[in-house]
Amino acid sequence: MTHPRFAFVKAAWHAEIVDQAYAGFCELIDAEHVDVFDVPGAFEMPLMARDLAATGKYAAIACAALVVDGGIYRHDFVAQAVVDGLMRAGLDTGVPVLSVSLTPHHFQPTEHHIGIYRDHFVEKGREAAQAALGILKAREAL
Repeated sequence: MTHPRFAFVKAAWHAEIVDQAYAGFCELIDAEHVDVFDVPGAFEMPLMARDLAATGKYAAIACAALVVDGGIYRHDFVAQAVVDGLMRAGLDTGVPVLSVSLTPHHFQPTEHHIGIYRDHFVEKGREAAQAALGILKAREAL
């Protein structure tokens, strides 16, 4: 029996937090069935997801990023563009593209906030794995 392959795309910004989503994902889906791709930031994830989906190699693609208010630009616009792009990549290719892209209202790079979001990303990674497995099962029933 061939196991499905999954892709996991991680944004490099705030990697100490974002990488925890991959750890959570691999609690449910064995890492040997997951190919990992790093991109500079959240904005690059939709293009990478689309390109990975177009290869036909992956049953689902999960994308993780933390988009924070840096005080210079409207981070909510960036986050919305990313989520819209990920949805479009999935709809255009027929491959499920899952978002673990979070935009906290209040984030400061303090030990306390980093700890909270590291733990939260582990849980969100698990949820992405559950969603990936769930959509595969649902599509098998079609």
